[in-house]
Amino acid sequence: MKQKDYLKDISEIKNLMNKSSRFISLSGLSGILAGIYALIGAAIAYYLVDTYSSGTLLLDGWIFRTVMLVLFLVALFSIITGILLTTKKAKKNGEQIWDSSSKRLISNFLIPLVAGGIYILIILTQGKYGQTGGLMLIFYGLALVSASKYSIGDIKYLGFIEITLGLIAALFPGYGFWLWVIGFGIMHIIYGTIMHFKYDIK
Repeated sequence: MKQKDYLKDISEIKNLMNKSSRFISLSGLSGILAGIYALIGAAIAYYLVDTYSSGTLLLDGWIFRTVMLVLFLVALFSIITGILLTTKKAKKNGEQIWDSSSKRLISNFLIPLVAGGIYILIILTQGKYGQTGGLMLIFYGLALVSASKYSIGDIKYLGFIEITLGLIAALFPGYGFWLWVIGFGIMHIIYGTIMHFKYDIK
């Protein structure tokens, strides 16, 4: 009986340490919605490029600026949705939304993401379009793996998948758009669904 009590105490201590060092209130539903936003954005971008510029994207054209606006809106809606749903889940679980673990999570996520975004903007100004999709996937994957140390560990697997898709896109730049759709759209929906049923529904 005492041994069972000791094991129970150790388990509770482990859970408390895990909660104090990791932000675990990320919402699976926000991942699903982010994937849906990405698919909608990709459909709009594909229609614009295919209809108005014969499949060619020029840096100084209005199609390019519109596509960049669409990508920005996809990211913005995903961030807003993530914040709202994660805040709601944290309150439901009685957790703080802005503590040391969430700060570490955000900083570790943003460092590779911001560095990658700046690098992508630099190569775009040089007229190098072919690797853009692959680089987005790679840097986003690196950001997920980096942040996974301070959140639900499962997000690192999504990060590995994004990195792999990015490397494939680098090998086959002609398929970069479709690999982007798979990475940011379909994989987010799959990952979000798994996380929703694994962590959100109790």
